[in-house]
Amino acid sequence: MNEIKIFSPATVANVACGFDVMGFCLDSVGDEMVIRKVEKKGIHITHIEGFDLPYQADENVAGVSALAMYNALDVDFGFEIEIYKNIKPGSGIGSSAASAVGSVFGINELLGRPFNKTQLTEFAIKGEALASKCEHADNLAPAMFGGFTLVKSLDPLEILEIPCPENLYATIIHPQIEIKTSEARAILPKDVALNNAITQWANFGSLIHGLHTSNFGLIQRSLNDVIVEPYRSQLIPYYDEVKKAALHAGALGAGISGSGPSVFTLNEGLETANNVAESIKAIYAKTDIDFDVHVSPINTYGIKILN
Repeated sequence: MNEIKIFSPATVANVACGFDVMGFCLDSVGDEMVIRKVEKKGIHITHIEGFDLPYQADENVAGVSALAMYNALDVDFGFEIEIYKNIKPGSGIGSSAASAVGSVFGINELLGRPFNKTQLTEFAIKGEALASKCEHADNLAPAMFGGFTLVKSLDPLEILEIPCPENLYATIIHPQIEIKTSEARAILPKDVALNNAITQWANFGSLIHGLHTSNFGLIQRSLNDVIVEPYRSQLIPYYDEVKKAALHAGALGAGISGSGPSVFTLNEGLETANNVAESIKAIYAKTDIDFDVHVSPINTYGIKILN
């Protein structure tokens, strides 16, 4: 096999109380990439559609992660990468992670899978860091593994797969503004009050338990971020109104997807997810801000081969 086409999914990171360590994978939106083995050594990005991104491998997220992997190999050939970008950069649903994961996954498949998923994620971290100016894996892990994931540690990298209850759906609204991850990180406090830390880790532990036991009531009571959301929500127009409308329509909870501007909700059942979608559409429909809405089951398989 000398060529492969893949689907690299969008993801939601942080999941309210799980800042920088938790994420889940979406099924309804993602990038497509074609990876090809060629005689010319090195990593070569030959085609990009969707958004204006650099063709130089060392300036492109997909290229940087591929180079990290390529430099760990001993091969006398190279790879071409085509990127069909459907996830808008800066959207908050893992655009850079999809690129970083996609290139290393595709190369690994063409080589007969010499690296496992954790090792591939380590290479992808190098690409993700190009976009966010720091190394983190909360978007990368769910894109690679699927479902809900917890990044136990970065050094050494340890990723835990968290069970996903059946009938759990995400509704995502993406207002068409850009918030750069690096800028959204810069506004966060360096120190956290102890009472807020206690609340946050209690919510996070409860969320993990709720997912393990399919306890939707506990999930609902746990999706609360008292540390990051108060700061980042100020960057998202009408955030409070969207969250209030989502909860009123039956969402288990709502929060900022990644660093924003996308807002996610988790919902029990497709009907509720669709009702939430209509409710939050109504908020932005009254404004001059363009937006997209996605309703998706949780993608439990992650990145996949299309041919």
